[in-house]
Amino acid sequence: MRIKYSVARNKRKKRIFKLSKGYYGDKKHRLRMAIQQVAKSLTAAYTHRKDKKGAVRQMWIVRLNAATREEGMTYSTFINGLKKANVLLNRKMLSEIAIKDPASFTRLVALAKASLTKTS
Repeated sequence: MRIKYSVARNKRKKRIFKLSKGYYGDKKHRLRMAIQQVAKSLTAAYTHRKDKKGAVRQMWIVRLNAATREEGMTYSTFINGLKKANVLLNRKMLSEIAIKDPASFTRLVALAKASLTKTS
């Protein structure tokens, strides 16, 4: 009797069609098109997971810039002042402080201004 590898083949096809669920047109029904689209989608998903980290960091910086401008300072001078004052808070925590505890953020801005005037 001839073996056609039907169990392995059906398992592989089922996995591809499960991943291609929700695609437009024949991309979800035809095996060749589904394989191509799933490969492309998985590649895009990998790169977009990496890009998302940069986008989130950019959002923190935008928040910080807005908060420091309300205090009469720019983002870059604020970060420079914090580095000179040896404050080791990352941008995520700084943006959370700016949103949830404005009084503490105002003190951080004052600390950054003071360290800039000391070194100038």
